[in-house]
Amino acid sequence: MPLTNGDAATGISQVVPEQRILDYNTALDVLRDEYTSPDGLDAKTLLDSRINGGLTYNDFLVLPGYIGFAASTVALDTPVTKRITLKTPLVSSPMDTVTEHSMAIHMALLGGLGVIHHNCSAEDQAEMVRKVKRFENGFILDPVVLSPNTTVAEAKALKEKWGFGGFPVTENGLLRSRLIGMITTRDIQFHPTPSDPVTAVMSTDLVTAPSGTTLAEANSVLSKSKKGKLPIVDPTNNHLISLLSRSDLMKNLHYPLASKLPHSKQLICAAAIGTRPEDKERLKTLAEAGLDIVVLDSSQGNSIFQTEMIKHIKTNHPDLDVIGGNVVTTAQAASLVAAGVDGLRIGMGSGSACITQEVMAVGRPQAASVFNVSSFAAKFGVPCIADGGIQNVGHIVKGLALGASTVMMGGLLAGTTESPGNYFVSHEGQLVKAYRGMGSIDAMEDKKAGAATKTSKQSNAGTARYFSEGDRLLVAQGVSGSVLDRGSVTKFVPYLLAGLQHSLQDIGAKSLGELRKGVQDGTVRFELRTVSAQAEGNVHGLHSFDKKLYS
Repeated sequence: MPLTNGDAATGISQVVPEQRILDYNTALDVLRDEYTSPDGLDAKTLLDSRINGGLTYNDFLVLPGYIGFAASTVALDTPVTKRITLKTPLVSSPMDTVTEHSMAIHMALLGGLGVIHHNCSAEDQAEMVRKVKRFENGFILDPVVLSPNTTVAEAKALKEKWGFGGFPVTENGLLRSRLIGMITTRDIQFHPTPSDPVTAVMSTDLVTAPSGTTLAEANSVLSKSKKGKLPIVDPTNNHLISLLSRSDLMKNLHYPLASKLPHSKQLICAAAIGTRPEDKERLKTLAEAGLDIVVLDSSQGNSIFQTEMIKHIKTNHPDLDVIGGNVVTTAQAASLVAAGVDGLRIGMGSGSACITQEVMAVGRPQAASVFNVSSFAAKFGVPCIADGGIQNVGHIVKGLALGASTVMMGGLLAGTTESPGNYFVSHEGQLVKAYRGMGSIDAMEDKKAGAATKTSKQSNAGTARYFSEGDRLLVAQGVSGSVLDRGSVTKFVPYLLAGLQHSLQDIGAKSLGELRKGVQDGTVRFELRTVSAQAEGNVHGLHSFDKKLYS
């Protein structure tokens, strides 16, 4: 019995006077029969530039769906190229203030991918690739092997170079030679005589496994032993065949989502190159270091230089996957798809430190770019990376909803511990880290790539990316600045992933594939946001607040 001003009354309360009240049990039937046009807009209508103009991520929202599952069950597996799938859709940008070996290692450990920048010499870049590939292994098929004549000082130098201190010692210092001992960090750490041979301090009480042992069996032997390394030997002559590391066993436990090759168990590594003739030699060096994915780094990917480079790679390095770009139109994408790319990178002028759209008046708003290019590329099975404009979890969700398989982040990761560079305190007393666009004057004048030679401008990744190698006067397409400290990616990336899973739960999608399918068939809906709606969707009306994103 409804109450009116606290008094009992007969009848039923009505929102609209004299409106007929329907049986609540028929609500779903009424929705189906009378509301034939669902709320919001489908993606194609939303992103129609002739109707709504060019949209970016802040211009729209995804409408909620039905929650029938836990956020933790949302699957984030997604392809980054035609042949390689990641457990998470996050990629770090090939910028010299974002991705070197430390970022690439940790992004791969967390299920994503790091693309090593090329604003350095080919040898330095290859060394970073080797560090990524050696960080985690199944059976280590090419271990660093010492000879009996190697000194303690040389062993310490190798530890500094590679970041690990466990080395097998064989009769002639080569693989497939008789194993005579193992050197560990504990053996050499406090040894007083650096000139002594390693045979004076090496361990000879070894636990080994015969060749033919499976990885699971070898891991079982290693977990039961108290050793840091398990040599795999030929039982007939004790020749060293390969090596297994306890640290790799621990990494498997701590990083179950790690992006690894199925056969070698090594981390997947990507690196960027330009499209100049000398980049073919750089690529050869990187391929020899173990590179898995090459990213062609250009602000405008629809060029004869890029299509020829794609064909060169496909002919001379068929085992490498190639990601082309950057592109923002279907016409640009078609040229690279026809040339044979395994993935595309979408974005022009949308990065936080990029001013291409302002200076060159060329580019496209990122949401429009991602939807149009990824819709076209999907017809040919080519995954796309949404590169630029990512400022928060919501932008990641929107980029993926519009068809991108992965998102690439620069500024969002530049303030983390794993990015290159040092922290400093800003004038406001905040802890910050330097960050610059690759089109900034600072980046284009950096001499590391050219080793300060007369051709350093031609060898610079910034000038090559923006086709400025031959310019007498450099025109900036990026800026230099700083970003706030974000801590380690080992905490920041899990926050991004948890936020992504909760967002997909709100949308009602159990996986990224289901999200993209829902967008394609129109069941996932969108809504345009006015300026007032954007203000409403942010913090407002408070005197002060503390915006802590995760704990």
